[in-house]
Amino acid sequence: MAYSWFILLLTIAGTAFLLLLLQGTSFGTVLHERIPDRPRRRLFVASVSFFLTFAGVRAVVYAIEHHIPPFHFIIEPSGRHIHHLVFGILILLLVGYGWLADIGTGGDDSSILLSRLMSILYGVGAALTLDEFALWLNLRDVYWSAEGRSSIDAIILFGALLAASAWGAPLLQSRRKKKSN
Repeated sequence: MAYSWFILLLTIAGTAFLLLLLQGTSFGTVLHERIPDRPRRRLFVASVSFFLTFAGVRAVVYAIEHHIPPFHFIIEPSGRHIHHLVFGILILLLVGYGWLADIGTGGDDSSILLSRLMSILYGVGAALTLDEFALWLNLRDVYWSAEGRSSIDAIILFGALLAASAWGAPLLQSRRKKKSN
């Protein structure tokens, strides 16, 4: 369970870093100027946070499994192991509720900061959840086994959907514009 809490802390730190990068540097301004469409901008931010979270979580779990310091500890009080997909589901529920309540959607006067935070959290929650997709299918921990490959497949498919939605939209839009002219 200790590593689950560490992954949660890593997730919080990563989210804060991305938010700081987007709000506190010129990168956020460039992003806003280069991707003026708010939904596409949210998809881009979610896509980046999705892939970064996936890479970070896989690295931490690998280090724990291979006893690479300082990650050589796994403490499971009362024998209960809380998988990081639990945190992913909770984050997705939080973001879903926020978007149902029009928080961070840009539909009203909600700030760019809140929109970016919700997008980052969506990517984080999706990555934490899909990283353990094989657990959903097998109802047992098969993370590093051959059966665990289905988690990688789910990550690739959903990540491709996010990336294509964010980066492929200009290609599709310019094609539609050319056909209508």
